[in-house]
Amino acid sequence: MLRPCVSAQIPIIYLNSNQAGEGFENIAEAVARALGEPLEYTFASYRGHGGFSEFLSATLDANKCDVVMNIPYGNREELTTRPYYTSSYVFVFKKTKNYDITSMDSPVLKKVRVGFERDTPAEGGMKMRGMIPRGVAFDVGDHSGESPATMLEALENGRVDVLITWQPAIGAFLRWYPDLEVAAVPSERTMGAPEQYAFPMSMGVRAGDDSLKKRLDDVIVKHQAELTSILKQYGVELYTPQQAPNVP
Repeated sequence: MLRPCVSAQIPIIYLNSNQAGEGFENIAEAVARALGEPLEYTFASYRGHGGFSEFLSATLDANKCDVVMNIPYGNREELTTRPYYTSSYVFVFKKTKNYDITSMDSPVLKKVRVGFERDTPAEGGMKMRGMIPRGVAFDVGDHSGESPATMLEALENGRVDVLITWQPAIGAFLRWYPDLEVAAVPSERTMGAPEQYAFPMSMGVRAGDDSLKKRLDDVIVKHQAELTSILKQYGVELYTPQQAPNVP
C-alpha cells in the first residue's frame, strides 16, 4: 500500500490538495496506479507551529505515511526522489500597471505595496532589501483565514500592487484573474549573496528507505509525461531557474 502524506488547507481553500481530491498533490493517485499499490491518504498541514519540519516529524517520521508529496529536492531531513517538476516564486501584478519588474532588485518594488507570505524566500529577499515597511504580510495557515486565494483577492482589490508567491500555490486560481501578469523571480541577485526562488520538487521517504525511493524514481522516469499533464491541469507552471538581469 502507498500511504502518501499531503499538505492541505481544509476545508475552505486548498493549497496543494484537499480531502475532496482537488489539488495537484493528488498526483499520488497516478503514482499508486503505476506501482500497482492501493492508496491511503494522510492529510496534514505544514502551516502550523514548527512549520515543515514539524509536519515531517508528525507524519512521515511518525510512520503515519510512507511518502510525502511535494518536498524540495535534497531536503536534509528525509530521503528525496529525483525531482518530478521544477517551479518558482513569481511576481504577480495587474497587466494594466505595466510595471518593469525583472528581479527583486527592480526599483519599482521599493515604490509599491508588495504582498508576500511570511516565512518564505520572498520575505527573506524583502528583508535584505529594506522593503518590509512597505510590504503587506500574509499569514497563510489553518487558523489565519488567509490563503493563496485571499492573497490574489488582495491584489485584485488594490490592497497590494505586487504579489510575490509560490506559483503552484496560486496556479489553480489564476484562471479567474485573466488581467494578471505572472513572471518568475530570478534565483540570483545582481549583488551580494545568491538567493533561490526556483525549486526542484520531489517525493520524500524516510531516511534509509532506499527501496521505496528507487521504485518511486522508476515511476517518475517512466510516467513523467502523465505527471506533468496532471500538474498542468492544476495550473502549475514549470520553470527553469533564471539569473537576475543587470539592474542599473
